[in-house]
Amino acid sequence: MSVRVLVADDQEIVRTGLAMILDAQPDIEVVGQAPDGRRAVELARRLRPDVCLFDIRMPGLDGIEATRLLAGPGVPDPLAVVVITTFDLDEYVYAALRAGARGFLLKNAGAQMLSQAVHAAAEGDALIAPSVTARLLGAFARTGPAAPPAHPVEALTYREEEILLTVARGRTNSEIADELHISLSTVKTHIASLMAKLGARNRVEIAMWAYETNRVKASG
Repeated sequence: MSVRVLVADDQEIVRTGLAMILDAQPDIEVVGQAPDGRRAVELARRLRPDVCLFDIRMPGLDGIEATRLLAGPGVPDPLAVVVITTFDLDEYVYAALRAGARGFLLKNAGAQMLSQAVHAAAEGDALIAPSVTARLLGAFARTGPAAPPAHPVEALTYREEEILLTVARGRTNSEIADELHISLSTVKTHIASLMAKLGARNRVEIAMWAYETNRVKASG
């Protein structure tokens, strides 16, 4: 079955371009487009797409608030949201992740990366561009979390601590499996356990927790 995607961007040429790239994929279908956050939220609630692809800076209701309304804490049956940004908008990315986004892309990402991010979000995973993961999360870890990091409901095992660090560095499940010499299913089991112990909704929140508890040191 095709992954159903809603695209929102206030720049028509960007919005159209993203939709064309996604529609060209054999297993992705763009079911709606929106020029601003308010329209995006309305369409998302009506169409219930598998993935919402949102620009952060949009008029009226920005991508951060739109994400919070569709995927934020306390939202029943939240939707998967991936936000798009550029290097000079790091602070907005962090806010979007806090609002419940599963991951982010840079606007210069190619068609393959865009497709991968959509599929990852649809499968309950999250694609964080590895090249900017440490830079983004590390920069904001230095400012301190908005609230004290939650204590795990149960102590993490040695293997979970290992996987926590790889997630925080932006590794994919396949990369983690190769790096730690374990099976892909074992990686998924440990990540599910981490989410349960940390009260995290996705691997983005696992990564932020690692930075906020200084398990991964900020750099750059």
